[in-house]
Amino acid sequence: MRVQTINVLLLSCLPLVHGFVPQSSRAFVGRISETRNVGSVNQFFKLQSVETPDPTDLVGDDAAYFSLKEQKAEDWIKFTVATGVVLAATSYIWFLPSGPHLGDELLNTIQGVIGTTASDVTMFWMLMVFAISHSGLAGLRPYAEEIVGARAWRVVFAVVSLPLALSCMSYFVNHSYEGPLWNLRGVPGVHSACWIANFLSFLLLYPSTFNLLEVAAIEKPQLHLWEGGIIRITRHPQAIGQIMWCGAHCVWLGSSTAISASAVLVLHHLYSIWHGDRRLEREHGEAFSIVKERTSVIPFQAIIEGRQVLPDDYYTEFLRGPYALVVGGTIAAYFAHPWMMAGAALLKW
Repeated sequence: MRVQTINVLLLSCLPLVHGFVPQSSRAFVGRISETRNVGSVNQFFKLQSVETPDPTDLVGDDAAYFSLKEQKAEDWIKFTVATGVVLAATSYIWFLPSGPHLGDELLNTIQGVIGTTASDVTMFWMLMVFAISHSGLAGLRPYAEEIVGARAWRVVFAVVSLPLALSCMSYFVNHSYEGPLWNLRGVPGVHSACWIANFLSFLLLYPSTFNLLEVAAIEKPQLHLWEGGIIRITRHPQAIGQIMWCGAHCVWLGSSTAISASAVLVLHHLYSIWHGDRRLEREHGEAFSIVKERTSVIPFQAIIEGRQVLPDDYYTEFLRGPYALVVGGTIAAYFAHPWMMAGAALLKW
């Protein structure tokens, strides 16, 4: 009788105890079915510990997951055709001498508004136009998709973002050395340090970048809640990678144009940390709260604090096709720099 009385008191206290459990932890707590037949104290504690959370279980999507068996040839044919058409149309409309030169109109308009042709000032405002357009359209996404659909909005996003991004890249390549402030290119070890930093920065690409079929709207674009892989190290790898890329390029180029470009890029990505978390919280709610608790913006912070537990085979999360493509593409881009500079020079910007 005394044992049953204790059990009833313990069970009656459960709602009070549950009220003090952090919201992010409640998802892991095993729910106890309402029961009228109260058992022993031992059975009560057994019920409480039925489900023990595994900190290595993923709540979000597996970052950089790729299965060749799940791919459809027709989807990749559509992707190749769509990408080719978009790039050809953008080149003709925006850059090529035989086209309407909308890229020139953009450059002339920006320089007319700011009242100068100085490369560092021009670079700053070109990137500002891109950043506002890019993040603005991303912020409008949940509202616009309800009206026009996810695929149509991705097309709108690409039509605006792609020409602006290519314009900024082309102008930067042509003017990156202008406004010299220092020259460390002859210092031993500087080239190697900058090369390593640049290489690692591309390994920090946000996992959504790897979903090429969604990027091209062949598959319906989704706002993924990524977990695993690089997200275990930092929840915002793209921002950390961009900071690394900007730092390396500023050290190597030593120009006011490089510093101007880097200032906007870093500020844009710092804003994207807040903006990205806000969008994910809106879309995924409690699941995002769990992932946020397990991860950190500062690399390795969650691991050091014990909030992120790496599985024994963590390294296999990087031994995947998308990362092989990134490694190959990054090395190829390094050796293609002379051709990139020659191509950008054809614009005569």
